[in-house]
Amino acid sequence: MISADASQRSQTGIASPEQLPSLDLTALIDIIFIVLVFLLLTANSQLLSLPVDVPQSPSSAITAVDNKPTIAINIMATAPYWAIDSETFDDLATFTAAFTAHFKTMPEATVVIAADKAAPVEPLMQLLALLQTLSISQTQILMEH
Repeated sequence: MISADASQRSQTGIASPEQLPSLDLTALIDIIFIVLVFLLLTANSQLLSLPVDVPQSPSSAITAVDNKPTIAINIMATAPYWAIDSETFDDLATFTAAFTAHFKTMPEATVVIAADKAAPVEPLMQLLALLQTLSISQTQILMEH
């Protein structure tokens, strides 16, 4: 059995803190930080991007105004959700009947959808499903920048 001098131990048998060797970790922490900075500066992080094709047109084409007939549909935030040219409809069935009649009188018209930012998604989805069943492809959705 190995024993130490009894004069260097306390009564509990453990050496006092003054007698324990001390470790200075300052140099080790400095080296770790230097290595960490080196790794951060030399790491190649790949930047991800999404290419967007923006159509190019002359400025004269931008200022030209088409005089095509349009049907304006509003989707509002609160009930009644649907309106055609500011005429509101309480339910989807009456809106569908009115829109179908409106579109039959102007089959070459472009449908313009203006939805409120706070409007629920369901009325918009029902409108898009109606447009798909009627095979209407001339639609525009107005968005606020």
